[in-house]
Amino acid sequence: MDGKTHDAVVLGGGLAGLSLAMQLKGAYPDMDIVVLERQGRPLPEAAHKVGESTVEIAAHYFADVIGLRDHLETRHIRKFGFRFFFSEGLDDIADITELGVSAVLPTPSYQIDRGILENFLGEEARRRGIDFREGVTVRGFDVGPGESDHTIRVSTAEGDDVLRARWLLDASGRAGLMRRKLDLTRDNGHHANAVWFRIDDRLAIDDWCDDAEWKDRCHPPERWRSTNHLVGPGYWVWLIPLASGAHSVGIVADAAMHPLEGMKTFDLALEWLREHQPLVARHVESRRGKLLDFAFFRHFSYGCSRMFSPDRWALTGEAGAFLDPFYSPGSDFIAIANTYITLLVGLDRRGEKLAPHARHYERLFFSFYEGTLRMYRGQYNLFGDPEVLPVKVIWDYAYYWGVLCQIVFQGRLGDSDFIARMGPEFAEATELNTTMQAFFQRWHEVSERRNPRAMLDQRDLAWFADMNGTLHDRLDDEALVARLRRNVGMMRALAATIVERAAVDHPSVREGYGHMADAESERVALF
Repeated sequence: MDGKTHDAVVLGGGLAGLSLAMQLKGAYPDMDIVVLERQGRPLPEAAHKVGESTVEIAAHYFADVIGLRDHLETRHIRKFGFRFFFSEGLDDIADITELGVSAVLPTPSYQIDRGILENFLGEEARRRGIDFREGVTVRGFDVGPGESDHTIRVSTAEGDDVLRARWLLDASGRAGLMRRKLDLTRDNGHHANAVWFRIDDRLAIDDWCDDAEWKDRCHPPERWRSTNHLVGPGYWVWLIPLASGAHSVGIVADAAMHPLEGMKTFDLALEWLREHQPLVARHVESRRGKLLDFAFFRHFSYGCSRMFSPDRWALTGEAGAFLDPFYSPGSDFIAIANTYITLLVGLDRRGEKLAPHARHYERLFFSFYEGTLRMYRGQYNLFGDPEVLPVKVIWDYAYYWGVLCQIVFQGRLGDSDFIARMGPEFAEATELNTTMQAFFQRWHEVSERRNPRAMLDQRDLAWFADMNGTLHDRLDDEALVARLRRNVGMMRALAATIVERAAVDHPSVREGYGHMADAESERVALF
């Protein structure tokens, strides 16, 4: 035993654990923080971990809260947004519906190479005074009752040791050390699988077509910087570029519609791609000699019954709950969990009772989790619908930028008074989202799945680009209240517009939803 009680011991030195340690150290510079990581550095670039795409909350968190903006801008790729191609079974990428932006939106997000980033985080954590220990295997731990210390049993090349800690923070990823020991894992009803691999070459989707009009839709003509989604019924395929020059390729599919057994090796995945996305298959097969890795997750999505405890333990990242890689929310929820943990540690340092705050933060975390889960659960059949999915994507973004991003960017995650004040607006936004996710299924039942040659340019929607462009505005309470109320009103108008749009071709969809289309509110622009 090393003879001292550390303020915090973090299990896991990946993205979640190191960013948590750095956030804690930034908030409380005198904290004695130990991070335990099994793997030694340097980590391999390109083929280290998935989770390479970030969206606005995560980009803001890593750049502004953790202080990594220069690293992100110089060592990783500025993302050209999300982009969708309705290319099931087709090999002409220009002659179909494409959803995306013609020019990059103002608020940055990044394609991150996890090996490069986590190598840098380890070095940076030590520069900031964090005791980051590599090559450490956690053999077990005991949660201390009451005010007692937690104890952690570890093995290193030098032998066995026992550490004591006031706070025990689990960032062990899918190993889920605390979640498994305390039996916290829960089935969230979303059953999907994923396979992925990295190719040591750029998959430049811009070169997959010679059509001049298609190439000229984007400025600059660099679709390859997007998180490109090639979609079909029950699945989506990702193409994500890495700064190392490699490309990440993944297949994410509804477990019932596309069983994992049909894609769980590289050869099987390639055969699956030949059937469903022949253009991707052709470009991957021509580079099969540059294959770096292959892996899969079965039933990757799961819930967790506890995240934050008044007994001074907490979970973050995949050690807690995980949603889905679509929309890349993983790092967003790292940011949210880490922020709540940092607030709880601060309360403890001030001698305040943790129980009411831990329960409150946990309820908020799970409300954000459940609201996001509704976008995925039972929705994978929509990926093959060029009529419905583009509108659902616009809705999902509006909900994300209009509500959750506002709370995070304005630093109100832990502001209980503000959250309570805005309770009616948040409840309405939640109800609208629940209703619209059901409506998309209703629309899909009658959709004709038209897939015309078209670019659905999100930049043409002025309100949409404005929501993104104003995320970094600094607002006082009254201005934020006004914005949130305006955003919820916009969501109400968007819901009415969507129902009206669907009913033009499919009048039957109004049944049960006509009150939304009849609502007295302004309409918003759609494609």
